[in-house]
Parts: sequence; structure tokens; C-alpha cells
Amino acid sequence: MFVALRHRNFRLLWFGLLVSFSGSLMQSAAILWHVSLLVPDDRRALALGMVGLVRVLPIVLFSLLSGVAADVFDRRRVMLVTQIAMAVLAAALALLTWHGLAAVWPVYAISAASAAAGAFDLPARQALVPNLVPREHLANALSLNTIMFQVAAVTGPALGGIVIGQWGIAWAYGLNAISFLVVIAAIVMMRDIRPARSRKPDAEARAQFTVHAALEGLRFVFRSPLIRSTMLLDFFATFFSSATALLPIYAQDILNVGANGYGWLYAAPAAGAMVTSAIMVRAVDAIERRGAVLAASVVGYGAATVAFGVSREFWLSFACLAATGATDTVSTVLRNLVRQLETPDRLRGRMTGVNMIFFMGGPQLGELEAGLVANWRGPVVSVVSGGLGCLAATAWIVGTTPVLRSYRSVGHTAMVPEDNRPAAHAGQPE
Repeated sequence: MFVALRHRNFRLLWFGLLVSFSGSLMQSAAILWHVSLLVPDDRRALALGMVGLVRVLPIVLFSLLSGVAADVFDRRRVMLVTQIAMAVLAAALALLTWHGLAAVWPVYAISAASAAAGAFDLPARQALVPNLVPREHLANALSLNTIMFQVAAVTGPALGGIVIGQWGIAWAYGLNAISFLVVIAAIVMMRDIRPARSRKPDAEARAQFTVHAALEGLRFVFRSPLIRSTMLLDFFATFFSSATALLPIYAQDILNVGANGYGWLYAAPAAGAMVTSAIMVRAVDAIERRGAVLAASVVGYGAATVAFGVSREFWLSFACLAATGATDTVSTVLRNLVRQLETPDRLRGRMTGVNMIFFMGGPQLGELEAGLVANWRGPVVSVVSGGLGCLAATAWIVGTTPVLRSYRSVGHTAMVPEDNRPAAHAGQPE
């Protein structure tokens, strides 16, 4: 069940990211709560939606070039630089808040800067994983990464609610800054990493850091119906079903549960995801009809969002949010496995950079959409209509992509152009 953790470098990164993600997700929850307190009540929904907008713009601007950076530069060094940058930004936000921050724009500005650093961190981090474990342990490593993230997504916001309620918002930002030190230490301690086949000498790498190289990754993704359809599913599901941005309003005005209740609601999707991740570690290799299971999980995600939108009881709302996390975990593990196995190593960073536009742009733009609709028609209409939109988009994508519907774990040949196919074992492991 934990075979990938036998590899020292992966184990270091896994534990370091567990601590760092817990802090980052604590800060994400704190930012939404902070923004809701800094603006008048009649502008709260729109102000919360703007958090998603300021986060997504740097991702759109830098995602393609960040993917190239992950493919041509040392992935560990890229991660080290980005982690240090995010630690400094978190510390700056803590200091500003401790000194009595009264305006919302510094929160937006630092959130945007952190998103820019994260845009370079994610492709390097995801592309590094296949260099830390052998191919036969990659599925296990990806499943364990999902567990790690979901554990952090439970503990981070839950602790964030307690920290905000007991000590104040500034402490949430400060603890996040400290958490980055753990993953920085893990990166420094790594030894004997298997080099990526795409790794170039520094001078040659700088010469290949071009827009043309970025567009090569874009062409690869859109010429592969299988990879393209998984990214579209991710984007539309999270765009329409982004209830997270409105959780402060639900906690304060609809469910009346305060900061502590808000922390638990924010952590609820991760609670469901954590349980499901533990199951997926063992079950992922046994799932034969992976395309059908992927589609069904996204349908479940949309349905759970609709149920949350109409709920008026805290524990029912918690259960619905937990169901969104459980179904999203199934689709996340399967999507990531498809992409990593069907993408050659020399393009993994660029594929992840393109994917970042979809899987990070979807929820961030979705927060803006949710805020706009909530400002116009109220939070309930916003959440329910979003869940219904997710169901409609899923039906369209699955219905128009036969290769996704028929995708299986055994005997499947991915629809990847021959010149882009990995040299060996391009299909799913048996």
C-alpha cells in the first residue's frame, strides 16, 4: 500500500509537502475569511469571487513557460526557488496583518504573487515524481500524493478555523510561512535523483526556454483526445461547482456556525477525499473501465454540489461537501495516472503547465463566477446552478469523446501521436 514511500527521495518530498500543503491550505481558508471581514456586506460575494480572479491570472500568464522551465531546467532547483518565494510572501502577509491591515488590495496582490510562484512550482513538482520512483511504482506514488494532499486539506483548514478563532488571522499566515521550511529542507536533503531524459546542460537549457518549446506542449495536449478530454472535464467540473468561495457566507449567514464551523466546512471535501484516497491506493490498479469510472465520479461531484446548495443543516452540508471530495478524488487519481503514463518524459512539465490552466483555472474562475451569480441572485442559486452546469458539461464531454468512454486499464493503446508516444509501455500498466 505504501511501496512508493520506500524510495528515500520520494519519502522526503511526500512528508515535506504534507506539512507545507497543510500550511498553504490553512492560508487559503484564512484569505477568504479575511476578505469577507475587510469589505462591506453588500460586496462580500463579489470580493470573495475576486480572490479566484487574482489567483488565476498569473496561472494563465505563466503556465506555458513554467512547463518549459520544468522540462529544461533542474526540477529540484525550480522547486527550491519557488518554495522560498512563497515562504517570503506568506511571511509578508503575516506581518502586514499583524500591523493592522485595513485594505483588501494587499491580500489580492500577495495572493497573485503566490499564484505566480505556484505556477512555476507545480509543473516542476509533478514532473519530478516519475524521476523519484520506478515506473512500476508510479501509480502508487500518485495515489499517495493524493492522500497526502487530502490529509493536508483536512488538517490545514480545520486548524485554520481554530487558529483564526483563537489567535487571529495573522497567525494562520505566519504558520504557513514556517511550514515552507520543512519542504525546503526535504528538497535540499534529496540525493542521487534519476535524471530526466529531457534534462539539458544549463547553457543549452536556457537556449531552449522559448515560446516555441511552450507551444510544442500545447500541440501535444490538443492532439491527444484522451488527455484533452480529461483536462476539459476537470475545468468545467470545477468551474461550475466552485462552492468554496461562498463558504464564508454559508457559515456566517445560512448555517450560522462561525469561524470554527467554517474551518470544518472548508475541510469537509478533504475529509471525504482522504477516506477515498486510502481506498484508491489499493483499488486503482483493479479498476478496469477507468474512463467510465472517471465520468461517473464527475457526475457524482455535480450532484453532491446541488445537494449542498439546498441544505440548511450543518452536518448534511458537511456530508455533501465530503461527497464532493470523495468523487473528485476518484477522478483526480485516474486523470493524473492517464496523463503521466501517456506523456513522454521530455514533455511532462509542459503537459502539466497546460493542465494547470484547466485544473487551477477552473476553480479560480469558478470562484469569480460563483461570486458574480451570488451577488446577482444569491448564494443558493449560485451553488445549485453551478452543480447543474457541471452535470451538463460532463454529459457533453463524455458524449463527444469515445476514447474516454472506452478507456480501460488492460490492453488499451492511448490515442497519442506516434512521434510523441513514450518509448516503451505507453499504455496503462496491467
